[in-house]
Amino acid sequence: MAHLNQRRSQNVNGDFYVDSTCIDCDTCRWMTPQVFHRADEQSAVHHQPTNEAERLAALEALLSCPTSSIGTVEKPQDIKVAQLSFPIPVEENVYHCGYHSEKSFGAASYFIQLPEGNILIDSPRFTPPLVKRLQEMGGIRYMYLTHRDDVADHQKFAGHFQCQRILHKDDISASLRDVEIQLTGFEPFELTPDLLIIPIPGHSKGHTALLYKNKFLFTGDHLAWSARLQQLHAFKDYCWYSWKEQIQSMQKLVNYNFEWILPGHGRRYHADKETMKKELQKCIQWMETL
Repeated sequence: MAHLNQRRSQNVNGDFYVDSTCIDCDTCRWMTPQVFHRADEQSAVHHQPTNEAERLAALEALLSCPTSSIGTVEKPQDIKVAQLSFPIPVEENVYHCGYHSEKSFGAASYFIQLPEGNILIDSPRFTPPLVKRLQEMGGIRYMYLTHRDDVADHQKFAGHFQCQRILHKDDISASLRDVEIQLTGFEPFELTPDLLIIPIPGHSKGHTALLYKNKFLFTGDHLAWSARLQQLHAFKDYCWYSWKEQIQSMQKLVNYNFEWILPGHGRRYHADKETMKKELQKCIQWMETL
């Protein structure tokens, strides 16, 4: 939990604050930009909530912080209201789980609620309020893992929900050897008519993306929106396998239609399909210059 005696001086006065344990993962800043911003390579509160909506959003960021670096001076009496808001709707039956894990450096995870069985995408923290909410929404049939980095508490979720985990074989490590469904090769894999797993090696050798309904693309650490660059981008400094192959994988995505990019790290992006293709081409051209 956050400690008041470690409160950063960059916070404005008031109830909410960020302490010096912040790891600069960006979670609170993209979730609640009206309250949090970046100051000297860590997060800080630049605006205290002034209404119920802002307060709820700030509490959601507090609960999602992977290092519990966000605190309040007064004990929040409405914290249960925030707990019940998770998972947070993105659009249609797609949700953001919150409760980011330090084990995956604050990566986001998502949840798709489906009649034939729900899917958890990458792993949030295994925490009782979230587990209870996911149980109430029908549990988990599949736990799809984009790649080896954002697996966090996958074993606990698999044990509790008895779900089948999905990960490409090229990203299997000792702690992942018990994954139930291990994908092979580089051809797309149709999990259901609406769910297509697309191999996109680059960030890691076995990285894949999940395309849902030709609308939502879950990209792990392959592709995201950069607030600084104001464009789609990839993380060359964190490319653990092959930048050349990551560019080729990016080119592969131009052949698909989608309106949402929902990454593990980096920010979401939403646009019509034509704009998305143009932005993706722009990203590829930028990558080729690096």
